[in-house]
Amino acid sequence: MLKLIDITKSYNLWKAWKIDILKWINLEIKSWEFVSIIWPSWSGKSTLMNIIWLLDVPTSWQYFLSWERVDNLKDSKTTTIRAKKIWFIFQNYSLLARMSALEQVMLPLEYLWYKSSEAKKIATSYLDKVWLWDKLKNKPNELSGGQSQRVAIARALAVNPDIILADEPTWALDSKTWEEILNLFKEINLEWKTIILITHDQNIALKTNRIIKIKDWLIEN
Repeated sequence: MLKLIDITKSYNLWKAWKIDILKWINLEIKSWEFVSIIWPSWSGKSTLMNIIWLLDVPTSWQYFLSWERVDNLKDSKTTTIRAKKIWFIFQNYSLLARMSALEQVMLPLEYLWYKSSEAKKIATSYLDKVWLWDKLKNKPNELSGGQSQRVAIARALAVNPDIILADEPTWALDSKTWEEILNLFKEINLEWKTIILITHDQNIALKTNRIIKIKDWLIEN
């Protein structure tokens, strides 16, 4: 499903000084896995996420997605992949302040040229799936942290991606709520979705089926 080969990311600060963000990362995630990538701060987390999501270009690499090499695609094609194959769930939910929960989930569908009536039907069904059938009209300031995260998950599910990439999705939630969110991810995984959960919390990582650790810019064996 997803394979990174010899990923390196470096920045030249001055002519004679280069800083490495990632070094020779080799990573393979199979279809329908539920994995966590765990690491301390300042170890290249954001850089690797942006590479997986095709937002950043490494210094050297090969990247295969569904057995197709994607590291040499044009921007228009990588945009399509982000819209349809890989969906990102942000740490801070990234909900638009003036939109209701229903409108938040409808928005990416409308960008994909769904008719408004069809987008509404799909969005409503996914908000129902994440237990928000009574919050369709609520805006972000009328939702709890757990509810906001569930809106973000429904928005991701609505476009039916192959892979969900979640950045610290439980970081601001109490223990009861993050257990609910992780159980929801497990249910989603059972519906043939690949889930990559980014975290620094060992307890959360243990809830996934496989843990990948990164330390000092390298994946630990």
